Amino acid sequence: MTERRSILSGSAYEDDYGYARAVVAGDHVYVSGTTGFDYATMTIADDPAEQAAQTLRTIATALAEAGCTLADVVRVRYLLPDPADFEACAPVLRAAFGDVRPAATMQVCGLLDPRMRIEIEVDALRR
Repeated sequence: MTERRSILSGSAYEDDYGYARAVVAGDHVYVSGTTGFDYATMTIADDPAEQAAQTLRTIATALAEAGCTLADVVRVRYLLPDPADFEACAPVLRAAFGDVRPAATMQVCGLLDPRMRIEIEVDALRR
């Protein structure tokens, strides 16, 4: 039987909306859409690049609990309300994934809270 385990980050959204930050299913790790909130303080920076950095820290923590790192990411999805913010985030994203080269998609869409400037979702494969 394939292992299935949920990983929680402590975000109030996880309880409010009934989801996990990540789900481990065998060797696959699926990380939910994650925004720039610092879930310990429920604060969020105004700067889209800082939001991207905080988002990646939250994702990296979930991946570590699943037994992998950002280097194990095979798919990434970037969701932004304003496509102009993507350029500001690019250096942060390149630092995280420039050597990894996961398959990637950038989509322009509305996010739940107007303070959110980027949401990132990843899939990883445990080695």
